[in-house]
Amino acid sequence: MLDLSQGLADIVARNGDGIVRIESGCRGGGSGLVWAADRVVTAAHLLEDDTVRVGLPDGRSVEAKVLGRDEGTDVALLGLDGEKLVPPARVGLDDAKVGHLTISLARPGKTVRAALGMIGTLGEAFRARGGGKIDRYLQPDGGIPAGFAGGALFDLHGRVLGLNTPALHPEAGLTIPTTTLERVVAEIAAHGRVRRGYFGVGVAPVRLPGALSQKYGQHGAAIVVAIEPGGPSEKGGLVLGDVLLSIDGQVVEGPRELSALLEGRIDVDVHVKLLRAGAPTEATVHATARPLISGGVEECPRAEARGTDGR
Repeated sequence: MLDLSQGLADIVARNGDGIVRIESGCRGGGSGLVWAADRVVTAAHLLEDDTVRVGLPDGRSVEAKVLGRDEGTDVALLGLDGEKLVPPARVGLDDAKVGHLTISLARPGKTVRAALGMIGTLGEAFRARGGGKIDRYLQPDGGIPAGFAGGALFDLHGRVLGLNTPALHPEAGLTIPTTTLERVVAEIAAHGRVRRGYFGVGVAPVRLPGALSQKYGQHGAAIVVAIEPGGPSEKGGLVLGDVLLSIDGQVVEGPRELSALLEGRIDVDVHVKLLRAGAPTEATVHATARPLISGGVEECPRAEARGTDGR
C-alpha cells in the first residue's frame, strides 16, 4: 500500500503541470489538458466566449483563444500564444480493462487536485446526444467529481486515457478517449470545428409495421418531421412524412443511425431510399457541411452540452 501511495503521488508530481485551469465567466472552476506546447484541450460546455483565461501551473493567468469547438463530442481546442507547455503522454484503450485503477487530475483552483478511482464501464463506440461519435464508452466509477470537468483520466503508468466530462450522458460522467480526442482535435485544428454531413431535416424514430419490416429487413426507420426551407432535403425533393429507409445502401434504423451515416458525407450526392405514403420511392440529396450554430449561450450556473442532431 505504501508503494501504491507513493506511485500515485509520483503520477501527480509528473503530470500536474499538464493540467490547467479554465476561467470562463461564471462557469469558472473547470480544467483543461495540455495537448501541445501552446495548445490546451478542454470540455466545450465550460466555455462562454471565444476568448477565455487559462490558469497555468506556475500561477500565471493568460488569455487563450478558442480555436474551435465541437459540441457533439464536448471537445474544445484553445491556443496560447508564446507558451512552452509540456503535454502528458497519451495512450489508447487497447490494454484498458474494467477494474483497472485510474487517477483523475484537475485544476479547478490554483493547485492540482487528484481523485483515485477505477474503470467502471468500458464498452463499444457510441453516438452522444449531440451527434458526435465517441470511439469507446469509458466511465470511471463514481462519475466525475465536482470541478473535474475538462480534466484528464490517467492510468497507473501516468498516461492520459482521456478527458473527463459530465456533459455527454444525462445520468453519468464519461471520459472521452484519447482516440476520439486525436480525431476531433485534428478536425478542429484544420477547420475550426468537426464537419458533419447536413441534410437540413428534423427526423424522429418510427417502427415499421410487420409486413414492411420483413420486406425491407429492418425494424425501424427515420420519419421526416421538419424540413429547412431552401435546405438540402427540400432541394432534393423530400417532404414531410417521408420515411427514410437507407442512404447510399446503408440502413437507417433511426435518427442516430442517420447522423452516423452522414458523418464524412460532405458536398456529395447521397442516394436515399424512402417510403412516401406507404409507397417506395427514391431521391438524391446533396449533403453539405453542417452550418455553424451561433449565439444562444445559456446563463449560469451550469451548461449542458447543447444537443444537435447532426442532420
